[in-house]
Amino acid sequence: MTDTPIIDIRDISIGFTGLSGATLPVLRNIDLMVRPGESVGLVGESGSGKSTLALAAMGYLKRGLRVLNGTCHFEGQDMFGLDRPQLEHIRGGKLGLVPQNSGQSLTPTLRIGAQLTEALRLHSALSDSEYRDRVLQLLAQVRLPDPEAIYTRFPHELSGGQQQRVAIAMALAGEPDALLLDEPTTGLDVTTQAHILELLRDLAAETGMAMVYVSHDLGAIARVCDRVVVMYAGEVVLEGSARQVLTAPTHPYARGLLASIPKLSDPHLPTALDGRPPAPGGAGQGCAFVTRCGIASDACRSSRPPLAAGPGGALVRCHNADRADELPMTSSGVDPDPADQSAPPSLTLKDLSISYAKQGLLDKILGREDQRPVTVDDISITMARGETLGLVGESGSGKSTILKSIAGLLPPAGGEITFGDGGRLPQEVERRASDQLRRIQMIFQNPDDSLNPRHTIGEILEQPLKLYFGLKGSALRDRCVALLDRVRLGAHYMDRLPSQLSGGEKQRVAVARAFAAEPDLVLCDEVTSALDVSVQAAVLDLLNELKQEQGTTYVFVSHDLAVVRALSDRVAVLYQGRLCEIGPSADVYALPSHPYTEVLLGAVLEPDPDYVPNLTADDVIEQAPPTKGCPFQRRCPRKLGSICDSQMPPWHQQPNGHAVRCHIALPDLLQLQNMANPVESISA
Repeated sequence: MTDTPIIDIRDISIGFTGLSGATLPVLRNIDLMVRPGESVGLVGESGSGKSTLALAAMGYLKRGLRVLNGTCHFEGQDMFGLDRPQLEHIRGGKLGLVPQNSGQSLTPTLRIGAQLTEALRLHSALSDSEYRDRVLQLLAQVRLPDPEAIYTRFPHELSGGQQQRVAIAMALAGEPDALLLDEPTTGLDVTTQAHILELLRDLAAETGMAMVYVSHDLGAIARVCDRVVVMYAGEVVLEGSARQVLTAPTHPYARGLLASIPKLSDPHLPTALDGRPPAPGGAGQGCAFVTRCGIASDACRSSRPPLAAGPGGALVRCHNADRADELPMTSSGVDPDPADQSAPPSLTLKDLSISYAKQGLLDKILGREDQRPVTVDDISITMARGETLGLVGESGSGKSTILKSIAGLLPPAGGEITFGDGGRLPQEVERRASDQLRRIQMIFQNPDDSLNPRHTIGEILEQPLKLYFGLKGSALRDRCVALLDRVRLGAHYMDRLPSQLSGGEKQRVAVARAFAAEPDLVLCDEVTSALDVSVQAAVLDLLNELKQEQGTTYVFVSHDLAVVRALSDRVAVLYQGRLCEIGPSADVYALPSHPYTEVLLGAVLEPDPDYVPNLTADDVIEQAPPTKGCPFQRRCPRKLGSICDSQMPPWHQQPNGHAVRCHIALPDLLQLQNMANPVESISA
């Protein structure tokens, strides 16, 4: 690795002009040098300036921002001194970008081959006859199965993980010397994320390119980065090797981030950081973290600490770095109150099957048997009142589909849903009574898709209160303020628009709106997946508090298995719409477990650079489950043989309610999973 930086950012400050006319900085005096072959991670809460810094390396600023001072050089060229053609030659060529949402960055009406060919035309010297072979090489380089087939497909015909690999292939088309990755695995399921990260590690080793990896996922950072830069309120507060920053951090903020992360080894709720970062320009003369710091002194309030070598050798911006180890870096959170399994049932799913295909009109008229292919099949679950059930599985396993069916947004193809003592729920939401609608609420993954951007927060909260309780005037406003106080926002948010809130604040508004209806059942669809770790911990704590206060029942869908363990009483594991394991959280996360659960748990990352995930063979994308036998037969690391191909496995029930659907008896499964090496075969 050469000492000459390929990305060289010196004393950069970037800001905008506020309504008062004052200049408000979003980045303050940042130095960042990345050498060839080096992988550097940028971490911090939302709004810390991570993405702004990474985009500045490309000479790009979002609308309204401007450079206040400093320089950004790439391979010796001043990126803010180049004209548009010069920048276009570098961007996508020697400096590649992999965006957060690959699905939005791919053109939906162009086949994958055509999109990669376009990138080659812009950033390579190949002839027309060479494009196809090079595209196939790129698809193979990012480990996509059957490059010939992928070449002819449209983006919507690929899974999320495959789309992300295509985005990486497109960034590699110009044979970049450096790659910027902005949250490239956010929203991906745990196995897909793990394989994408392994791919990035391999590519960096094979090509020698530098990488700048922006993420709030410290487990992902630990897996791919040599060096980590922690940002807070637009400035660097800690910089060092991945081991220095993640195992022995000397800044209070970094320790707080680590304490906010739920871990498989710790069943407690994570500890949320108190307070919130200052607004741009609001850091004052002292340390920007002073109001949230547990070891702050008078010096912290009066003078901004310099970034200097601290204990252990890492660069740290803290007056009291030698006292940082007084603060915890593991969770000190509480255990959620366990649900009373003897309580009356709140929700019952019986033999539920769901299909996105519509039955033909002629088949309906003639009364023919429904032959539609089902996305979810044979789901039977009973939930006690006040229980939290976690639904886990890869993308496409049917988790969100089940939530939509319970909410009445997607009528089931078969089976029935019973809610509380109200009997069987009508399939369509339009046929449900007002009280049934009130008692079942849903919180969606992206609050931007569910909050009206033209309505104030007060107007958003007023709607369910008017609809279900007929509140008016001061009673209506008082109730809205009480809801905002409950989610730790306050009355001063009433007149704000969603665009004026952070991602975590918008998700709290979505929670408040759901609880405005005083529901008995809340459906949570990936409500924390796009949140940084500190906001995620606060939202989990909030959901637990509301559950304790009101006895609410939750169905909690998430890709993050550690989050699910922290909040859930029971966990159900789904594979391609089929239930393969269900039971108390502690039992599902311990051995013996279904081989698919074993695969999921093996792919979970930890914020430790020495931790290596236990991955099976590269991810296999199945378009449809097999027509007979075990649904997991094609990927199972414990497959017995022909019995798995031909017969649906039986359920093995344990007295505590833990059940596993597998041809291997539980004692034999435990023996297999306790052994260090995979076993070729075992008698059933």
